[in-house]
Amino acid sequence: MKLRTPVYVLCVAIVLSVGFTPSKQPTSTDIIKKMYNRYHGKWHSSLAFTQTTGRYRNDSLIKTDTWQERILYPDRLRIDFGDPALGNGVIYRADSSYLFRSNKIMRAAKDENELIFFLGGLYFKPLQDVLAHFKALNFDLNKFHESTWKGKAVYVLGAVSDNEKVTQLWIDAGKLVPVRYFKYATNGKMEATFEEHKMIAGAWSETFCKFYINDKLLQTETYTGIKANQQFDQSIFEPSQIGK
Repeated sequence: MKLRTPVYVLCVAIVLSVGFTPSKQPTSTDIIKKMYNRYHGKWHSSLAFTQTTGRYRNDSLIKTDTWQERILYPDRLRIDFGDPALGNGVIYRADSSYLFRSNKIMRAAKDENELIFFLGGLYFKPLQDVLAHFKALNFDLNKFHESTWKGKAVYVLGAVSDNEKVTQLWIDAGKLVPVRYFKYATNGKMEATFEEHKMIAGAWSETFCKFYINDKLLQTETYTGIKANQQFDQSIFEPSQIGK
C-alpha cells in the first residue's frame, strides 16, 4: 500500500520552497510621501485665528495674552501681539523673522519657523524639495520607528526609539498630521505638542499646543475663530510695509 502525501502538506512544501517575502517596514521617507500624497493639493492655502497664549514659569501660569495670527502657506506667518493697532508683533518669511514694536522693525534675523513647514507648508512644495527641507532641519530620514502617544498609534520620523536625543517628528498614524516635535540643540531640548485637531476646509488644524524647554512648560496656545482660505493683503507679510 502506497502512502499519499496530503494536499495541504504539498502546499506548505511549495510555499516553503519558494520562500516568504516579509512585508517591507516603512521608512521616514515613506511616511512623508504618504502624508504628501494625501494632502498635496487639498490643504487649505491660508489660516487665520485668535490665539490665547499662556506663559509659564516653573510650571505655573504667570501671564495670558491674546494674539492674532495669519498664515499664508508655504512659509509666511504674521503674529500681532495684543491689540493690532499698537503695532507689536513678528513676521516670518521663509528663513527669516522680523520683530516689530510700535510699528517699527526692531530686529531682523535668519530664523526659520519650521512649524509652518511641518503644519502645512510642506504640501505646497515639490516632494523632492520637501525631503531636502527635512534633511536641512537635521532629520535623519534613515531613522524611523512606530510608537504610541496618548493611546494612539504614531509614526516617528528621524529616531529609532522614543528616547533617542535627536530631532524627531511624531505623526498620527490615522490622520497623518504632526502631534509632537522634539528639537535638540547645544542649549538643550525643545518639545512641542499639537493637539485637539479639527477638520477645517478639508484639512486638519491643531487647536491646542504646548511648548516645553528642557521638560519645563513654557507656553500653551489655544486657537479659536479659525478661518481657512482667506485672501490676505500680501503687504501684511512685508516688513517694509510695517507702519505704513
